[in-house]
Amino acid sequence: MLRFAPSPTGDMHIGNLRVAIFNYIVARQRDERFIVRIEDTDKERNIEGKDREILEILQLVGIRYDEVYHQSHNLTIHQHMAIKMLEERKAFACFCSPEELDAQREAAKESKVAYRYSGKCEMLSDAEVLANEKPFTIRIKKPSNEVKFRDLIKGELSFAPDDIDSFVIMRADKSPTYNFACAVDDMIHDISLVIRGEDHVSNTPKQIHIRNLLGYDKEISYAHLPIILNEEGKKMSKRDAASSVKWLFEEGFLPEAIANYLILLGNKTPEEIFTLEEAIGWFDLEKISRAAAKFDLDKLRFINREHMKRMDPKELSRAFGFADAAIGELAKCYLEEGSTIKEIKPKIEAVFSAKPFDSEWGEQMKRLQEALEKAPILESFDELKEYLSKETGLKGKNFFKPLRLLLTGAEHGPELSHLYRHLKSYLMEIIK
Repeated sequence: MLRFAPSPTGDMHIGNLRVAIFNYIVARQRDERFIVRIEDTDKERNIEGKDREILEILQLVGIRYDEVYHQSHNLTIHQHMAIKMLEERKAFACFCSPEELDAQREAAKESKVAYRYSGKCEMLSDAEVLANEKPFTIRIKKPSNEVKFRDLIKGELSFAPDDIDSFVIMRADKSPTYNFACAVDDMIHDISLVIRGEDHVSNTPKQIHIRNLLGYDKEISYAHLPIILNEEGKKMSKRDAASSVKWLFEEGFLPEAIANYLILLGNKTPEEIFTLEEAIGWFDLEKISRAAAKFDLDKLRFINREHMKRMDPKELSRAFGFADAAIGELAKCYLEEGSTIKEIKPKIEAVFSAKPFDSEWGEQMKRLQEALEKAPILESFDELKEYLSKETGLKGKNFFKPLRLLLTGAEHGPELSHLYRHLKSYLMEIIK
C-alpha cells in the first residue's frame, strides 16, 4: 500500500502535489491500494477546510484514492504504543522544561555544535518519575547502532546514533509528534513504499528506529524526491506565488498541465506532453534525477497551451461559461496570444461584450451592424466579406478595422477568417 500524507496547515504546495502524483502512479503500476492520510495531529496549526481543499485538488488532477482518513483518529493507538515503549524501557518520561531545552539549544549554537538531548531524564527511577508532578513528554531512547536504508533515488544512506538522538515521541498534552504518528501509522496500514520530499530524509531513520523498537520487522522502501527550486535557484517557499497549486489554478493553468509538468520536472520522459494515465505506462521512479529541479513558469505556460490545444473543445468552452464546441475552438484561436484560461478569458468576454461604437471607427461599425442585422445566413468569411462590402461600400482599412472591432471588441487578434467559422452561430448576439 502507498500513501499521500498531507497536513491541513496551508495551501497545497506543488512539491506536495508532485509527491501525491508519484505515489498514485506507483500504486497503479504495482496494483496496490493508495490512501490519503490527513496528518492533523498538530491542532494549533490546522486550518479549517484545508483537508477538503486537498481532496478537491487531488480529484481535479485525476488522482483517485481508495481511502481517506485523519491521523487524529488513531490517537488511542499512538498512546498505547507509547505506553508499550515506556513499559519496555525503550522510551522514558522527560520532565525538562521548554526553557531548559531552549537554553541547551542556545548553548549548542554558541559552541557551534549540533544540539543533542542531554540525557538528564533517561535514568530516572520509577519512584522519581512517580514523585515528579511536572508535565512531561515521552522521549525514545536513541539507537545503539547506526540506522541504514537504501533510498530508491539517493542510494545507500546511513545515520549514526547521535544523528537520531533521544527525540520526543509524545508531547506534554499526550498527542504524538510527527515522527511517532507517521511511523506507527505506516506500520498499522502496512505501507510498502514511502515517496516524499528530501526534506524528510532526516526523519526516515527516526521512523525506522521507532518501528524497530516496536518489533515491526517488515522493511518499508523509501524514495526522497529532490527539492524544487524557484526561478532564482533558491528553494521554493510559500513566498513564491507559483508554489501554491491553488494560485496556479486561479491563474488559469489546467490540472492536467500542472500534473504533466510536475512529472516532467527532473525526469527523463519518452515524450514532453502527456496525461497522467499515459505516464502510468512508462514512469520509472528510479530514473528521477538526484539534483534539485528548477521550476520554470514559462515552461508550464507552454505545456498548458499544448494541453489546451488537445482539449475537447466543448469541455474547454466550460471554462468560459459555455457548453459549445464552437466556443472551445474560438478559445484555441487565441492560443498564440495567451497560454492560460485567465489570459484568454478576457478575449472571449470581449467578443460578447458591448462594442465601442464611440470610437473613431464607430460610424463604420454602425453601418456594418445594420447590414448584418438584415443579412442572410453567411456560411463562410468570404461570403461575409462580399456581402458587407457590397452593402456598406466600405473597403480596406475602413472595412476590416471596424469589422474586427464589431466582431471581437479588439483592434488586433487572430485572422478574422479563422474566427468567423466559430462566431457565426452567435453573430446576432455578438453585434448587439
